[in-house]
Amino acid sequence: MPRLARRALAAACLVAASALSTVALACTGISLTAGDGSVVTARTVEWALSDASHDHLVLFPRGHRFTGRTTEGENGHAWTGRHGFVSLMAYGEPYGPDGLNEAGLYVGMYYFPDFARFAPFEPARRSQSLSVGDYMQWMLSSFSTVAEVREHLRDVTVVNVEDPRFGGAPLPFHWKVADATGAAIIIEIIDGGQVKVHDALLGVVTNSPTYDWHLTNLRNHIGLSPAAEKPITIDGRTFSPLGAGTGLRGLPGDFTPPARFVRAVALTASARPLKDGPEAVFEAFRILDSFNLTVGSTGAPEQRAEDIVSATQITTAADLRNRVFYFHSMWDRQVRKLDLKAIDFSRIPKTVLQSGASRTQTVRELRVDEG
Repeated sequence: MPRLARRALAAACLVAASALSTVALACTGISLTAGDGSVVTARTVEWALSDASHDHLVLFPRGHRFTGRTTEGENGHAWTGRHGFVSLMAYGEPYGPDGLNEAGLYVGMYYFPDFARFAPFEPARRSQSLSVGDYMQWMLSSFSTVAEVREHLRDVTVVNVEDPRFGGAPLPFHWKVADATGAAIIIEIIDGGQVKVHDALLGVVTNSPTYDWHLTNLRNHIGLSPAAEKPITIDGRTFSPLGAGTGLRGLPGDFTPPARFVRAVALTASARPLKDGPEAVFEAFRILDSFNLTVGSTGAPEQRAEDIVSATQITTAADLRNRVFYFHSMWDRQVRKLDLKAIDFSRIPKTVLQSGASRTQTVRELRVDEG
């Protein structure tokens, strides 16, 4: 191939990679259960575009009135919330990647490109229709348990609504729903509105392809173990492992959804026994450190300095039994928390809460007493 042609092909590949990277999200979710019965669900959040202000929270009171969005505007399914809840925000909008309600129900949105296929909007079904973000709010405001969510999934229809408020990015999502009993499901809407519900293995979820595919793919990795490989003797010589981790040799280490799914199952399954909710929260943060995407690791080489394409912007953990929401951001890794038990959801108005996180890392300086 002539040199100019090779250069042209390389340039075309870079442009294509840049276009794909602007819609790539790479969230990873897990769950842990502590010895006292506390259930913690945690996840990383990676957004495709620029900083989405995920460190802002919105509180919705009990009894709030909601109206779903359709392709015609805000004229879809209308309902009154039974429960108050908190949600992370994105681009200043009142829903985002994660939410927790006052009954201990968690709902998280995870990117699901190429496989999410929502129902086409039908005016005759307007009163049952809502958007992906409304769907999350509907579950958080209406139900206490995973079992209740399962029972009512057919009450509404999720329709594809292009939403310029989210930077113009496509919004193909699937959802993880978990409660304080330890139950956790993944809801996927495919093939133009077909709702599929999967029990979440160890609460693990990543992105495409479909959940059943990820479970089948695990069969390629069933030999993995946290136990070290044993020494072997060959021709009178003994060969021992060179260090720790030999039982996990071959554990996928890249950032693709299938690799992250396998890694998340392996690390969650091998987690040490945990005493209580707070201990499980911080163990979840430690596990998820293995999934942090650095700025530039999944972006195009020519991306702008202000872009953070698919980098891990925020990591969250929700203690469902104790109803406490924790998070830290890429800009400030000091952990912040919101105790929902301390909030009177019957009295507060809808409130936007700024976390107070700074745009620089919080550093505590140690001083030597020279006295």
